[in-house]
Amino acid sequence: MRVQGIDEVTFGAADLARCRQFFTDWGLTLVAEAPDQLDFECLNGCRVVVVHSDKPGVPAGVEPDPTLRQVVWGVQDESALAEARERLADQPGFVDADGRVGCTDPNGLALRLQLTRKHAIELESAQANTWGQRSRIDKPSPAYERAHPVEVGHVVFFVTDIETTTRFYQDKLGFILSDRYPGRGSFLRCAPEGGHHDLFLLQPPQPRKGLNHVAFVVRDLHEVFGGGMHMSRCGWETELGPGRHPVSSAIFWYFVSPAGGLIEYYTDEDELTAAWQPRDITPGPTMFAEWAIKGGIDGHTRRQHQAEAPTGQFMTDRPKP
Repeated sequence: MRVQGIDEVTFGAADLARCRQFFTDWGLTLVAEAPDQLDFECLNGCRVVVVHSDKPGVPAGVEPDPTLRQVVWGVQDESALAEARERLADQPGFVDADGRVGCTDPNGLALRLQLTRKHAIELESAQANTWGQRSRIDKPSPAYERAHPVEVGHVVFFVTDIETTTRFYQDKLGFILSDRYPGRGSFLRCAPEGGHHDLFLLQPPQPRKGLNHVAFVVRDLHEVFGGGMHMSRCGWETELGPGRHPVSSAIFWYFVSPAGGLIEYYTDEDELTAAWQPRDITPGPTMFAEWAIKGGIDGHTRRQHQAEAPTGQFMTDRPKP
């Protein structure tokens, strides 16, 4: 069975109006709205659902709202769904209804699998000119006033038993280990060929269950910057970023989300194949971020927060001291 990636995530939150504004500013399209539920879509059809905390019939989260209640993974065809049904039938919370098969993972999270609803899209992205390869000829790189995420690329959870939860995703869903913090964290991808991770499980020093963040893929690093500065102009709080992760090579920017945990824009992660050998990595600040800006960049001044805004049309317009 080969999982294609994340098809849908469901958050539970009490303040739907604030969540509506946040995800609209984030660049998602609101496709359905009810008093107790908001449905958003990314560019390729990946869905983000926000339900009111009191809405019945929605799986409970592993921590109090606001948080992520459910993750739906996409598979390619009916044979993959049938295999999932067989593999998960003996698991706690098993369900098989409305075109979805699922259960509760060892950390208490509701997961489902369905025929993927995502569709292929073509997007023009920035090309990089490195010393050995000049890909961008007679064309400037783009600048974006805001972001429009392609899809939910990965989710990150705090877990109380890293080994058991890791084995579950490997044995039951066929996930592949990309890298690990021995005894502390597992970076997992859905298939041998793909981005660095679709799921990251992290066991803190004081083990607990909960959501760390949900990450959205954008087309290139310029969209990370443009999207982040737009969110800043809208008044949303940066947790950390922009910056770069050495483990996956991705450029990132994290914001505090009213739907729970953090929300990340990211791009340029490593692409792996079956030839990749998982690394044992010692966690630490420099492994999390090669570099990062605390507090983000002010979207109006386009400088680090609290830095002096530029004046004049040219930097050289400033008077000499």
